[in-house]
Amino acid sequence: MCLAMPAQIVEITGRRAQVTLLGNVRQADLSLLEGAEVGDWVLVHAGFAIERLSQEDARQTLELLAAIDDHAGTAV
Repeated sequence: MCLAMPAQIVEITGRRAQVTLLGNVRQADLSLLEGAEVGDWVLVHAGFAIERLSQEDARQTLELLAAIDDHAGTAV
């Protein structure tokens, strides 16, 4: 299973961006997203920024993913 992860754009060079993803710097292709700017939060899937999202939506998603990770392996 693949997930799109929230990341923040920190640098743009042409159609490529450096994004921070859970504290790591990664490359993302911006070809599928018009008008992306440094500071924007985007969903990154398979190396492509596929959607812009608000900072609040990014925060909520990251919190949810952290909660899932905290409970991984816990017997239900």
